[in-house]
Amino acid sequence: MRYIPFTLSDFLLSPLGGSRRSVYVQSTLKRRPGYRTLERDLIQLQQQQLFQLFVVVSLRKSFPGNTYAPEITQQFPNKFAKSSRHSREAEDRLKAIPKFCFPDSQDWRPSGDLPSETFSFVLTGEDGSRWFCYCRKILPCGKGKRLPEVHCIVSRLGCFNLFAKILEEVERRREICPALVSPFMRSVMEAPFPAPGRTITVKSFLPGSGNEVLTLCRPVDSRLEHVDFESLLQCLSVGRLLQVFASLLLERRVIFIANKLSVLSRCGHAALALLYPFTWQHTFVPVLPASMLDISCSPTPFLMGALAPCLPELLELPIEEVLIVDLCADKFVKQLGDEDCILPSKLQAALQQILEERGQILRQDGDCTGQQCELSSLVSEAFVHFFVELVGHYSLHMGVSGTRELQRESFCKSHPSRGARQFLQLFMDTQMFSGFIHDKELRKGGGKGLFEVRAAEYLASNPESESSGFLKGLKGIGMKFLQKK
Repeated sequence: MRYIPFTLSDFLLSPLGGSRRSVYVQSTLKRRPGYRTLERDLIQLQQQQLFQLFVVVSLRKSFPGNTYAPEITQQFPNKFAKSSRHSREAEDRLKAIPKFCFPDSQDWRPSGDLPSETFSFVLTGEDGSRWFCYCRKILPCGKGKRLPEVHCIVSRLGCFNLFAKILEEVERRREICPALVSPFMRSVMEAPFPAPGRTITVKSFLPGSGNEVLTLCRPVDSRLEHVDFESLLQCLSVGRLLQVFASLLLERRVIFIANKLSVLSRCGHAALALLYPFTWQHTFVPVLPASMLDISCSPTPFLMGALAPCLPELLELPIEEVLIVDLCADKFVKQLGDEDCILPSKLQAALQQILEERGQILRQDGDCTGQQCELSSLVSEAFVHFFVELVGHYSLHMGVSGTRELQRESFCKSHPSRGARQFLQLFMDTQMFSGFIHDKELRKGGGKGLFEVRAAEYLASNPESESSGFLKGLKGIGMKFLQKK
C-alpha cells in the first residue's frame, strides 16, 4: 500500500491539508475496499479453528558477543497446510513472532526467580487480517539460574481471558513434562469454535491425575472479549484518557510507554476498543521490539507501545507530531498541546462525568447482576452513546434520490452543536469515518451491532433529533445503564 506523506498540522492549518488528507483516505479505500468492521470479523470467525499455531520461543546465546537472541524451539502444528493460499505470508509472520515475544531480548540474563507474565500482540497482514498472539513468559523448571521462555498461541480470535486460561494449563503441563504440551494443544485445536456466551470443554490426560476436563467460555458481548478497561483507567486519569481517545479519533500517532508487557498490551487493546463502532485501520503494535523503534518514524497514523527503557532512544528519533503517553506515571512525555480541545466540549464534559462517577454508578443498584455491573459494560455504553450523540443521525442523510451516498454537508450542518460541527469537519476526513460510511453505502442490510441498536433507539425517542436533545442521553447514561435488565 502506498501512503501519501503529510503532517497533521498541514491538514489542520492549511487549505491544502484537507484535500491531501482526502486523497490519502480515498486512495487507501480504493486499495482496500473491504473496510474492517467488528461484526463482519466475528461472523467470518465462526467457522475457524480456535487457534492456528502454538510456539515456544527461547533465548539462545548469539555470537559474537554475550547477548541472547530469541528463536522458536517448539511448534504445533509443525508446518502450515501447503494448500493454504496465505502460507507464504503466514511463514513471514511466523519469523516475526520471536522478536515480539522478547522485545527486550538484549537485556535478559539468566535468573533464578522470575514471576510469570501474560501479554499479547497483534500481527497484521497485507490484506488487513490480524493474528492475535497470546503469550505467557515463564521461567522453565530447573535448578540454578535459567533463561525465560515464552509460550505463544496464535489465533484469529480476540479473546484474551480464554487464551490466558489455556496458557496457564500449558505451563502446568510443561512443568511436568514438555511432551505433554502437544497432545493437549491438539485437543484444544480439535475443539469446536465457541459462539459468544457458549462454553466448550477440552478433555486431556495428565499423568497422576488421569483424564481432566478444561472448560472454556467466550463472553456474551464479543466486542469486549479482548478488552480490559480497568487497566487503562488505572493507568490514566479520565482527563488524559479522553485526550488519548481524541488523538486516536483524528488518527494521530500515539505511543504508550510502560514497564511491563502486560500493561502495554492491555492498554493498547482497550484504547482501540473505545473507538467502536469505528475500527482502527492503521498500524497497531502493542509492544514494539527495541530493535524496531525506527518504525515509529513512519509519517502515517499508528498506535504503538514500547517498554520504558526504550524511551530515551524514542525521544531522539525524528518522530513527527506524536503523543507519547507514560502509562506508569499518568503523564504525557510529548504532545502537540491541543489534545484537550479536540472533542466537542459539552459531549466531552458529559463523557468525563460518567467515567469519573463510574464507581458510584456501579454501586447504586445492588440488584444488578452479571455483565451488567461490570466496568467494561458501563464504559462501553458510555462511549457508544457518545458516538450516537455525535453521528447517530447519519442514516437520516443517506438514500436521498435513490442513492446510498451520505449527504456529507447536510449531515454535518444538521447537528445543533457548533462544537460538534467543527469536530465533524475534521473527523469526516479520517479513514475510520470514510470507511464506516463507505461500508454503510454498500450494504443496505446485514447484522446490527450495539451502535446501530442504540442509534435506532435514539432516533425513535428523538423524532426531531436534528434540532434538539443531543446531550440529554449522554448525561443520563448512568441511569440508563442501571435500568437495563
